[in-house]
Formats: sequence, structure tokens, C-alpha cells
Amino acid sequence: MSVKYLSTCAPLKGEVEMNGAGNLMDFLDEPFPDVGTYEDFHTIDWLREKSRDTDRHRKITSKSKESFWELIKSLLDAWSGWVVMLLIGLLSGTLAGVIDLAVDWMTDLKEGVCLSAFWYSHEQCCWTSNETTFDDRDKCPQWQKWAELMTGHAEGAGAYVLNYFLYVLWALLFSFLAVSLVRVFAPYACGSGIPEIKTILSGFIIRGYLGKWTLLIKTVTLVLAVSSGLSLGKEGPLVHVACCCGNLFCSLFSKYSKNEGKRREVLSAAAAAGVSVAFGAPIGGVLFSLEEVSYYFPLKTLWRSFFAALVAAFTLRSINPFGNSRLVLFYVEYHTPWYMAELVPFILLGVFGGLWGTLFIRANIAWCRRRKTTQLGKYPVLEVIAVTGITAVLAFPNPYTRRSTSELISELFNDCGALESSQLCDYINNPNMSRPVDDIPDRPAGPGVYNALWQLALALVFKIVITIFTFGMKIPSGLFIPSMAVGAIAGRIVGIAVEQMAYHHHDWIIFKNWCRPGADCVTPGLYAMVGAAACLGGVTRMTVSLVVIMFELTGGLEYIVPLMAAAVTSKWVADAFGKEGIYESHIQLNGYPYLDVRDEFTHRTLATDVMRPRRNDPPLAVLTQDTTTVEDVEALIKDTDYNGFPVVVSRESERLIGFVQRRDLTLAIKTARQKQDGVVSSSVVYFTEDAPQLPASNPQPLKLRRILNLSPFTVTDHTPMETVVDIFRKLGLRQCLVTRSGRLLGIITKKDVLRHMAQMMNQDPESIMFN
Repeated sequence: MSVKYLSTCAPLKGEVEMNGAGNLMDFLDEPFPDVGTYEDFHTIDWLREKSRDTDRHRKITSKSKESFWELIKSLLDAWSGWVVMLLIGLLSGTLAGVIDLAVDWMTDLKEGVCLSAFWYSHEQCCWTSNETTFDDRDKCPQWQKWAELMTGHAEGAGAYVLNYFLYVLWALLFSFLAVSLVRVFAPYACGSGIPEIKTILSGFIIRGYLGKWTLLIKTVTLVLAVSSGLSLGKEGPLVHVACCCGNLFCSLFSKYSKNEGKRREVLSAAAAAGVSVAFGAPIGGVLFSLEEVSYYFPLKTLWRSFFAALVAAFTLRSINPFGNSRLVLFYVEYHTPWYMAELVPFILLGVFGGLWGTLFIRANIAWCRRRKTTQLGKYPVLEVIAVTGITAVLAFPNPYTRRSTSELISELFNDCGALESSQLCDYINNPNMSRPVDDIPDRPAGPGVYNALWQLALALVFKIVITIFTFGMKIPSGLFIPSMAVGAIAGRIVGIAVEQMAYHHHDWIIFKNWCRPGADCVTPGLYAMVGAAACLGGVTRMTVSLVVIMFELTGGLEYIVPLMAAAVTSKWVADAFGKEGIYESHIQLNGYPYLDVRDEFTHRTLATDVMRPRRNDPPLAVLTQDTTTVEDVEALIKDTDYNGFPVVVSRESERLIGFVQRRDLTLAIKTARQKQDGVVSSSVVYFTEDAPQLPASNPQPLKLRRILNLSPFTVTDHTPMETVVDIFRKLGLRQCLVTRSGRLLGIITKKDVLRHMAQMMNQDPESIMFN
């Protein structure tokens, strides 16, 4: 028998009771510290937390009628939730703005420095220059590359090699600092954070994961990791940062700090604020929290998430880190509608996104499993340095991989206007063309476009391969931006191909009805946007929130239907190969006790097949209501590692009375020995309401009825496991007891359920490592 979860113990009201001799005392009349709290790597009891909050609220409401001061306190309590949301929005928005500005500066620092003010990025440096021309807007005397600064020569092989060397050196320095800070100060600051946030929101306790040190180190190392040029993004880690902010402010209010269920409501809203500032998408953030990360999401949390996301977006907009007076970096304005015939390439991009998602998940999980099970996992610093070195050496020669991934996506999304100087816009113009600037017709591709296509094809292969090895290293690493980059590159290539087909073969039946010669028919940037959505959907399996994030991210409200078609197609294709997205796969890999509400359980097993003890196991460890001594309880706690014990009338009858958790039992006995005279090892522990009259010579007994949960959740032995799994999911149980006609037979814990589900799917049941 293995009880791996704390009990569903709700505190009961009772009075101090004494027998005639005055020696039986319920010392728990005054609550003692830490009762009802949880240990690290254990699951919370949602039912108990809800019950405790209801009791607290009832108490405050009744007290508010007693005096004006109590009324004020009740109003402050009611408003504390909104205050926490305001603080989360302000802090997460400020941190996101600072991170964006720091990343821009440090990314450009790898290539050169601004002489007029070294803290300026390349773009900011040339903004302030009076000598910048429109054609050479990226060149200004105030900004110098390292070779020009050191040798005085901006061109030539020597300058190129020196710039190349310093680019790699800066990248290695940034990544080394990032992995060292994570390893020394905050090991939990590595990775994306979303798999762990999902697990925490489902009720799991991971102490320190949302702590102050993790917040500080994650913020600093996120800047370093993104600036190093590795194939990772800052969006996933920003969700972790926002949740750290939420946890920080929860500690200021006892309403949240003392109730793990209420705390998780705040963390759900904080996750929404994190996505809001990561993408500049407040509505998408709320939907992301609802669809992707939250386990329990009541209507009240929806409104508060909306408010937190609004405040966070407003704060970010006030900082204006992108310098374009917008919330987002990828804002686009397309001047051509999409046509029905284009749904075919959009759906094909969806198929590509689904296949890429499947390939990435399988390859990345295989690599991460290898990292965990081999010597590779013992050298995280070496791994980060090696991957950074390979990335920097291969990225520098290609202009599309040398720049930051966000800038790359921004360029791929852009439409080619008359003023664009990008290689992707090197089309052959008709000298007789006299059309408005916004309505440039389709034109034949010039040599710059074909050159860009080769470079993009190489960048696509590079991004696909290197991202597999980068995600999961011991540094902060998000997956949204690399996935979008893969899709945007593929989409832009497809878009240019369709555009050139429409130009050269406008008489084909597929183009004849909607693409006349000299018309602006195809927008390659739109294909990049659709491809980005498809690949992100294939990896994460998001649908609704993905489409909303994408149109908020780009301002492309008119293009919702193409985005929806690509997102749905990519999910269908990816689901055909496996139901789990990348975050669920990492949850499984790490063995977190996460019951996904989307998993279906269709096997015809019963509770009696899963419960402990099994046929050859030792009998169930139980406590009796009035014959167990303090010594027996201490011996049971010492000899077992179970986290709770059923209480029965007697060992013969096995009639169930209730359930008591190990932690509460340990604390109760420890406190009784300190505060209550006469409690010795031979003292009898009573869980009954009325204690019997005892001779004065007997040692003083100990009454612990108040820590006993009198209404533990029970099922009969013939309950189908399909129903049991549903109960565990929807009620957030940690364990339920199995009875027949009131007689205790066994226990089923959340871990037992997860093991059984893994077994039914032919997976290793021992992969569920945590309690």
C-alpha cells in the first residue's frame, strides 16, 4: 500500500473537552503553526482549500456586521484580489520592457558599439544621427563595428574575420554567464517554465520555483540567453517571470499566502499577464491561460486575468521598448485581401506545421531523455558553451541567422512596399509603372530575391536542427519565437513561389479568376504569418489562443480565416502522430503528477484493480479511533513513508471513521509534548467526540479529533476507473478511499491513477517520479 498524498482534511470546529478528572484536553482549540500546510513535491487538496476559503469568507462577513472597522477590513479583503492583479500587471510589464530594451542593446553589442552613447542599440544610435540617409538607414558614423573601431577598416577579409571572431566570443560570454548564474543561484530558472507552471497550477507544490531568487536570476539570464543568439525566445520564460511576480505579491496578503487554491487563481491570471507582455496580446494572454496552462479557471479568475493582462500591456506600451508606439514588434499592414484559392497553400503550410511539430517533439524529447540518462546531463555548462559555439559559428555567415530571431520574423512578415530595401524585396520594376505606392503589382523576382531564397532555405534547415538541441538546456529558453521563425521562413518561401507562379502563369485556371496581369495578387508576408501560426500550433497544440495571439501580434485582423485554417490543420496533423504537445511531453518526461483533462480513459478496469494494498502487499496501515497510543503513532510514522492514514473503529471491523494526514499528526504530537503536561508515549490517542472516563492513574490521553477529516472522499470497489479518473481530474483529489458497505478495503492515490493510465497506454508506470 502506498499513500503518496496528503489528506483531504478540513479543520473541524470543536470545544475544549475534559473528563471528570480533567485530564483529557483537546489542545488544538488554538490552531498551531503549519497545520494544514503541504510539503515540497506534494499535491494540494483543492476541496480542503475551497472549504477553508469559504469558512474564512463566512467569518469575515459575520464580523463585518459587528463594527465599522471590521466592515472596512472586509472591503479591503474583497479588493485585495484586484490590488494583486494591478501589482502583477505593473511589475511584469516593467520587467518585460526592461528585458526587451536590454536584449536589443546586448544583441547589437555582438556586432558593434555606439560611440555617442554606448548604451544605445544600433537602431537608437542611428535615430539620433543627423547624417543618416534613407537608403543607408542602418549606417551612421556614430555606430561602428568592432573591426572598424579596432583597426580603422570597415571592409575586407581581415575586418570580416575579426567581426566574426568577436561575434562568437560575445555569444560564448553571454551564454556562459547565463548558465553559470542559473547553476549557482537559481537552478529552477532554466528552461521555458511553462510545463512546471502547468503542473503547479494543477495543484503540485514545487517550493522555490516561483521564489524571489528565481525571479531575479531568470530576468537577468533571460536577457543573456536571448542576446547570445541561441535559437530560443523570451516568451515562455516571461510567463514564468510573471508567475514569480504573482507569487511574490501573494505573500503580502494572507488570503492568498495561506491558501494554495486561491494562490493558484492568482498564478493563472499572472500567466495571462506574462503572455500579454510577451506578445503584446492581452486578449490572447487570457485565452492562453484558459486554454493552455490553467487547471481551475472560475469566472472570477477570467475577469481578473483580463485586468492583469490589460495593466501589463498598458505598462509595456508606456515604456515603448520597440520605439514604434505599438505594443508589438511584428505589426504589419497588408494592402491586398486573400483569395479562396490561397486556402490550398495555407492548408499545406498547416500540414508542414503539424509535421514539424511532431518531428520537433519526438527529437527534442529523445535528446532530453538522453541528457537525463547519460553523462551529458552532468556537464550543463559545457553543453551550453558547445551549442552556443556551434550556433554562433554557423549563424554569422548567413544574414538571416545572424540577426535576432525577432528581427528575422519581422522582416519575413513585412510586405514589400516601394521604400523597402530588403533583399527579399529586390523585384524587377516596370519603368512605366505609375500606381499608388500601396498597390504595387506582382513583379518578377530579381537576383536579390533568389539569393535570399537560398539563404532562407539554409536558415530553415539550421533553425530546425539547432532548436531541437537548444530547448531544454540549463538556461532560460522559450519555444514560441524559434517555432514561429521556422514557420515564417517556410511560409515566406512558399509565398514567393506562389507569387511568381501567379505572375508567370496568370492564365492557369487556379489564377485566372482572381489574378489579372498587373494586379497585386499575392502577399508573401501573409504566407510567413500563416506558416508561423502553423508551426507554433504544431508544437504547442494551441488553437483559439494561437489565432488570437497571432492577429493581435501582427494587427492582421482581416486574416483570421487563413490563420484558423492553418492552426486547425496543424493540430489535426500533429494529433494524428500523438496527442501531447511539447509541454505535456516535458511534463511526462519529468514525471510530474499531472492529470491532463484532455486525456481520455476508455479502459474497462475497476477501482479494486488499482487500489492498494494489492494481493501480496502488507495490510493497509491504519489508526484506530480509541486504542492507538502515542508510541504506536510515532512508530507508524517512523516505519512508513505514507503521507496519510485512514482512521477506523477497530482493526477487526475496519469501519471507516475518517482520514488524518501525516504532517498534521506529526505536528500535533510534537506540539502536545511541548505544551501539554502528562502526554507520554503510553498516552492513548483519541479521535472520538466523547472520551471515556479514565482512572486518575492512567497517563493523560491526547485528543486529536480536530485534525481528523470526517468526510474523506470514498468510492466502492466496483466503481469504474473511468469514473475514478474523472473524479480525480474534476475535484482535484490527492487520494480517495475504497470501501464496501462502509468497510475500508484500500486506497487510490493520484500517483496510482497516473501509473495505471501509463500502464494502460503501454508506458513505463515508474516514470511517475514525484508524489
